[in-house]
Amino acid sequence: MPSVNRLRHFAFAAAASSAILLATSAAARAADQPLSEAIISVSGEGQATLAPDMAIVDLSVVRQAPTAAEALSANNKAMADVIAALGSEGVAEKDMQTSGFTIQPQYKQEILKSGAYQAPVIVSYQVNNGVSVRVRDLGKLGALIDKTVKLGVNDGGNIRFTNDNPDEAIKKARRNAMAEAMDKAKTLAEAAGVKLGRVISINENFMRPMPAPQMMMRASMAKDAAEAVPVAAGENAYSVTVNISYAIAQ
Repeated sequence: MPSVNRLRHFAFAAAASSAILLATSAAARAADQPLSEAIISVSGEGQATLAPDMAIVDLSVVRQAPTAAEALSANNKAMADVIAALGSEGVAEKDMQTSGFTIQPQYKQEILKSGAYQAPVIVSYQVNNGVSVRVRDLGKLGALIDKTVKLGVNDGGNIRFTNDNPDEAIKKARRNAMAEAMDKAKTLAEAAGVKLGRVISINENFMRPMPAPQMMMRASMAKDAAEAVPVAAGENAYSVTVNISYAIAQ
């Protein structure tokens, strides 16, 4: 039978050997994993403006009548006249799209002498038919709005000025954003007394221009519409933000 001291010696030797193996394995793994690079991360913003060449306008015809059929018939006639007028002014079929259609009952609720509310009853029906129109000749926009109002449009009128092809403006905004980011990185490196190394990453955030302030038309405007509604297209600003990370040269 081995002595107790000999067993203790064997156990100690085995533990020591395991510790050496674990330490060697950890060192090998550390050698395989390079230290994290020191980096400089910056962002740059760039803008480019472009005069709009197209407007998107939302037009709606709202009609109300004692029955749903009567309201629908009146609405259909007015909307057919509006679409025909848009076509006669050069708006292509592909530039007109129905944007919403609803038939809604209109309720009336009276208070009884006891102070309780009477059950609501349907008194009429309202039909709303909307069309979204792309106007590619901005010189006709004011006259088109006026003409459609006189033919029955009595709701909507939200105008969004945009560009059919803004690619060149977006490219210019990207270049401006990159130039600003690179200039920031060089300034930071010089201030820190280091040199820029390779580019590690570049990513971009692109924001489409905000819609122009909305112009609203309501039913009361139909009688008082001017011969040509004045509109100001202004400019669209396309914005790009880029984020760049550089390694610091060793």
